[in-house]
Amino acid sequence: MFLAQEIIRKKRNGDSLTTEEIQFFVNGITHNTVSEGQIAALGMAVYFNDMNMDERIALTTAMRDSGTILNWDALKADGPIIDKHSTGGVGDVISLMLGPMAAACGGFVPMISGRGLGHTGGTLDKFDAIPGYQTEPSSELFRKVVKEAGVAIIGQTGDLVPADKRFYSIRDNTATVESISLITASILSKKLAAGLDALAMDVKVGTGAFMPTYEASEELARSITAVANGAGTKTTALLTDMNQVLASCAGNALEVKEAIQFLTGEYRNPRLYEVTMGLCAEMLQLGGLAQTESEARAKLNAVLDNGLAAEKFAKMVSGLGGPTDFVENYANYLPKAGIIRPVYADKAGFVHSMDTRELGLSVVTLGGGRRKPGDALDYSVGLSDVSALGQQVDADKPLAVIHAQSEDAFAEAAQAIKSAINVADVAPEKTPEIYRYIRATDL
Repeated sequence: MFLAQEIIRKKRNGDSLTTEEIQFFVNGITHNTVSEGQIAALGMAVYFNDMNMDERIALTTAMRDSGTILNWDALKADGPIIDKHSTGGVGDVISLMLGPMAAACGGFVPMISGRGLGHTGGTLDKFDAIPGYQTEPSSELFRKVVKEAGVAIIGQTGDLVPADKRFYSIRDNTATVESISLITASILSKKLAAGLDALAMDVKVGTGAFMPTYEASEELARSITAVANGAGTKTTALLTDMNQVLASCAGNALEVKEAIQFLTGEYRNPRLYEVTMGLCAEMLQLGGLAQTESEARAKLNAVLDNGLAAEKFAKMVSGLGGPTDFVENYANYLPKAGIIRPVYADKAGFVHSMDTRELGLSVVTLGGGRRKPGDALDYSVGLSDVSALGQQVDADKPLAVIHAQSEDAFAEAAQAIKSAINVADVAPEKTPEIYRYIRATDL
């Protein structure tokens, strides 16, 4: 028999907790037998004294096991159950293309995503811009669409990882969110509860990233790779650039439009293409669908070119209640803002740097993101045609095009964009889209 206060005392004193102690405490979080004060105290003790890798694995698996764990045996799938997760960014629309692309190559992608908060956009919010699309379907419908389309992107159900839901809300209110150990367990417990064979993890680096420095992003990537593999799920983490908006736009309906243009070949932003291919190729290799990166990329390019990836997306959308002709006629379904107008730099030059976080917050100010959970969104607003680093801007080439609902909102966003994007006489040095891969063999 364990006592919660003794477990807290042990961690407060800098000692390592046993797997059994961690399981006992997480069980108490789930069943309300430990108090909010005790949960906050353990969170603070972990924040200051950290956890070793064995403790992190024990915490992650205990939280994973706190609710339902999806089992795909009944699917009789002839391919691996694979997925990707991102730490969040601005214009990060990758999931919408990557899921269908992986499915078109023979994988099954049961992607459980979240909503946006703060400067980062949420994958579910993008799908909410599609009329009829159910982001919270029954488990039966979720399984049916995964089986038939090979991919379904939905929200977390109430019976998945209940321990994390309670723990995270307390961490959020007690300033213990920024702990690598606790972030690792929070992210991975939800992903591993989806019953995955393999996972590609996208950890962002730069001015729009969740982690404040490259070193912190790399530490998180290493932790996630070690813990996920330690918990039995093949995982690679990629460190990818978020020093600029990833797609050409930011905003819910605008990003859905760009995703469809990407899948159909109408338009593919080169940076978005590179990061999407890097993550998706890693998924195929981890899942045994390709032996090498070049083989994986060839398969992915093939399903983009022959239309199979777009077909998988269409099947997922219609399967979850959206229009059957959405891919062909997306312009008829996606909402449009009342004011669509460019904003120009005060001087001609090269886009030298940008505060990507501030650009994300400008979308929030327009009404396209949340200041607090539960805020209603305007799916039509946002930024499109956002200039990339190194691009020349002048009287003909704007910094971005603003999609707003009022003149006041436009003016506020225009000022924010001009403040966030630095224009100089010389172009910056080019940075890579993918800084590095962290695989199990690298640890």
